[in-house]
Amino acid sequence: MSDPIYRKEILRLAANAAGAGRLVQASCSATLANPACGDRVTVDVVVTDGRITALAHHTHACVLTQASAAILGADSVGLNRGEIERLAGAVRALLSGGGKPPAPFDSYSAFDGLADHRARHKCVLLPLEAALEAMSVLELESR
Repeated sequence: MSDPIYRKEILRLAANAAGAGRLVQASCSATLANPACGDRVTVDVVVTDGRITALAHHTHACVLTQASAAILGADSVGLNRGEIERLAGAVRALLSGGGKPPAPFDSYSAFDGLADHRARHKCVLLPLEAALEAMSVLELESR
């Protein structure tokens, strides 16, 4: 059996790097790090009427974080904070060995072999958590 961390699907997603870069006119941004491995991701989001209209990410991270950020970068336009929370929950369930991510986020299925690699779950979740943090900052600023 091949190594679930370095599957071709994961490597392809990371190399594709959809959404890589920074947004100059971001509504909000957040940078999160994984102290266990040194991964670091910054997510910039443009939000209009509570929905993402643009998302970019800048990652200094392992292939798992890069691939996860690329999935988010490719398919997050139109989502609101609650939908990202539900997506993060579905990815957590997938990483624990059950559940499937909702369409159009089927690409997260590439991580389905990581149930036994609990220390790497944070790597996959880091971009989602950064997007949620950025949107939380925006909500606090609008109060």
